[in-house]
Amino acid sequence: MQKILITGTSGFIGFHLAQRLCGQGLEVLGIDNMNDYYDVSLKEARLALLQKHNSFGFIQADLADDGAIDKAFADFKPDVVVNLAAQAGVRYSLENPRAYTNSNIVGFMNILEGCRHHNVKHLVFASSSSVYGANTKVPFSVSDTVDHPVSLYAATKKSNEMMAHSYAHLYGLPCSGLRFFTVYGPWGRPDMAYFKFTKAIMNGEPIDVYNNGDMKRDFTYIDDIIDGVEKMIGHIATPSSGWNADAPDPSISNAPYRLYNIGHNDPVNLLNMINMLEDVLGKKAQIVMKPMQPGDVLETYADIDAIDAAVGFKPSTSLEEGLAKFAEWYRGFYGE
Repeated sequence: MQKILITGTSGFIGFHLAQRLCGQGLEVLGIDNMNDYYDVSLKEARLALLQKHNSFGFIQADLADDGAIDKAFADFKPDVVVNLAAQAGVRYSLENPRAYTNSNIVGFMNILEGCRHHNVKHLVFASSSSVYGANTKVPFSVSDTVDHPVSLYAATKKSNEMMAHSYAHLYGLPCSGLRFFTVYGPWGRPDMAYFKFTKAIMNGEPIDVYNNGDMKRDFTYIDDIIDGVEKMIGHIATPSSGWNADAPDPSISNAPYRLYNIGHNDPVNLLNMINMLEDVLGKKAQIVMKPMQPGDVLETYADIDAIDAAVGFKPSTSLEEGLAKFAEWYRGFYGE
């Protein structure tokens, strides 16, 4: 039986991935530090569901704790590692930058070392659409350069990609990086706009809409995301025959390393998303227009040709359908 270590299993994407894999009978070890960046009770509720699976084990540890991480690798001996744990959020990185270096840089270093020393066959790791930063050419392609991040969060994710490549090159560790685009759905993160908007609308409170709503996001439903991640686990990165050192493509390498966008490939205007939320909630939003926030970008739009070619990734859930499913979960979970 394949053994898979997933970091961030009390988080949004990690929880859904662990649920999927445990449901298939795979042995999963979850690691999460259960921090209070957002409501811990939501993380505890996710974890409680995972712990109903006999094939799921859990360790509460911080990725920056190298001793705990090395012991987890030594004891569990994973075949594959999926690193989803990170300090998330663009705006919070302006308030608490050290949280990002501890989790996303030091923590990821410990994951790489664990993979290196314990013969892991494939590392799949979370990057972010935020790495595109100041880029304006859309859709964003993994072959584009991403050297101008506009938040520290984005800079740490770009760093993860570079760190992973160095380990792929030096130690032959197969690494696949996934740049996630605005993942949403049931059991989502309360700091995300659609979640905050839902809470405010349900409570009759105003919502802050930045840049007068003139922004677009490539909203990607969680089930589509998990389909893609699951496929990527078995698609082990290999050196590319198309690598050209004179004209290097950032998404491939002569080492076993690949980068992929994982998004819906269909950006939606923020005000249109709010209108859809109003429809599924049956309530109108009280909108307060605000200026553009530091670290934000105007548009995210994923070119998904690479991941489609690799594993046949084709997201199928419309935003209307996904928001309806989220609203149904929200009402059930919070009793509204």
